[in-house]
Amino acid sequence: MTKADLIEKMAKDAKISKVAAGAVLDSFMANVSKALKKKEGKVTLVGFGTFQKVRQKARKGRNPQTGAPIKIKARNVVKFKAGKALKDAI
Repeated sequence: MTKADLIEKMAKDAKISKVAAGAVLDSFMANVSKALKKKEGKVTLVGFGTFQKVRQKARKGRNPQTGAPIKIKARNVVKFKAGKALKDAI
């Protein structure tokens, strides 16, 4: 499903225009991003799941083309853990 497909479904379900549904989806994504940028970034949607910022340690890797070892820097990544209702629905 693409963003456009999701906007179309949201507009139909909520009986609002596609423009309004797009604005709602953009606002949701912006606010989730803003919350995850904070030090203890975490967004919990009860029944759906949790988005959480996790620090990934620096590590060694290999260039798949040459086999040469490379250093991979530490970075923040976002993990999603599905909630019970979502798990049951799937």
